[in-house]
Amino acid sequence: MQIRDIGLSVLKGGRHTTRENVLLEVHGPAGDRLFAVVDLADGRVLKTVEHPLLLTCRARWDDGVLSVGLGGRQVAATPELNGQNLTLDYWGRAVCMHVVGGPWARAFSRLLGKDVALAQINAPGGLVYGDSITIVTTSSLRRLADEAAATVDARQFRATFTIDTGDAAAHVEDSWAGREMDLGRARLLVGAGIPRCAVIDLEPDTGASGTNLLKTLARYRLSGSDIPFGVYAQVIRPGIVGCGDQVRVLPES
Repeated sequence: MQIRDIGLSVLKGGRHTTRENVLLEVHGPAGDRLFAVVDLADGRVLKTVEHPLLLTCRARWDDGVLSVGLGGRQVAATPELNGQNLTLDYWGRAVCMHVVGGPWARAFSRLLGKDVALAQINAPGGLVYGDSITIVTTSSLRRLADEAAATVDARQFRATFTIDTGDAAAHVEDSWAGREMDLGRARLLVGAGIPRCAVIDLEPDTGASGTNLLKTLARYRLSGSDIPFGVYAQVIRPGIVGCGDQVRVLPES
């Protein structure tokens, strides 16, 4: 098995961008989900499923400059920390962030049609629903494409890693739960399945709703109230991982 694709987003809910390699730190992928658009009035981090236009925002974070393709134009600036620290709600969990000054509030408010602000995470790894790493496999993607009788864009699952599992059975990743995995110079501890929501039906570049993947997936993957696809993982040995790196699931101890 080997790494086929690597992806992350500097902006929580923003466009998932591909990378040739990534540094996995203890908290997760370096540079992943450092910023988020927030509703200060409600005290919440905005969710992609409620604001799909976030998917049109392609963000880069280089040498202290945040650049975002937003509403047909590029907005780039060094984030200005104004000293406003907040505890916000993210899926029922408290997350500490500080509001970022500059052109961001006006630009994102114009795009989304509501008053919002940009905030930066105080501690990396806080803006995740489950664990900081997500994994999908080509075997499972192939099964879903067969069930849907349509092409499936792996980016719709916004995974950190897409692993080429060759001719392995669909959802082979389910059997990895609780086991360690070596990839590149890093080691992960594989966790539980990832419960999916309507975000997987959004076109990954435009945010438009255009597929019925969640409904298709539910036909053969429904487990209680969850529809799992892919698995979570935690970093237990930091290191660099690149596309093409070999993946090895360690024997159960």
